[in-house]
Amino acid sequence: QVQLVESGGGLVQAGGSLRLSCVASGKSFSLNAMGWYRQAPGEQRELVATITSAGSTNYADSVKGRFTISRDNAKNTVYLQMNRLKPEDTAVYYCNVQGQWLPGSSFPAGKRFQSWGQGTQVTVSS
Repeated sequence: QVQLVESGGGLVQAGGSLRLSCVASGKSFSLNAMGWYRQAPGEQRELVATITSAGSTNYADSVKGRFTISRDNAKNTVYLQMNRLKPEDTAVYYCNVQGQWLPGSSFPAGKRFQSWGQGTQVTVSS
């Protein structure tokens, strides 16, 4: 399986910034889309931003102009730079990756997979 390790969450005042990172590790895989989702208490998980392997990005309207998603393909890492944070950005943020297995893995080459991180808490105080 592909393991995802997230970091960078924490407590910040409104107007501040945080940078989330998510590193994917495993054996013999390639990554296609990578993204960030979030879930606030009592709410459904929602998309924050995604980025394709070619670098095309997509953002939720609520974060456009404030958040920037990027990736380092050599490091199998996706980032989320969050600026001008608001209290309503408070949530657990989850990393998501989609990819496929390559020859040499324990799975059939070409088989697709999707993995989720364990989540990292972001709290924005007013």
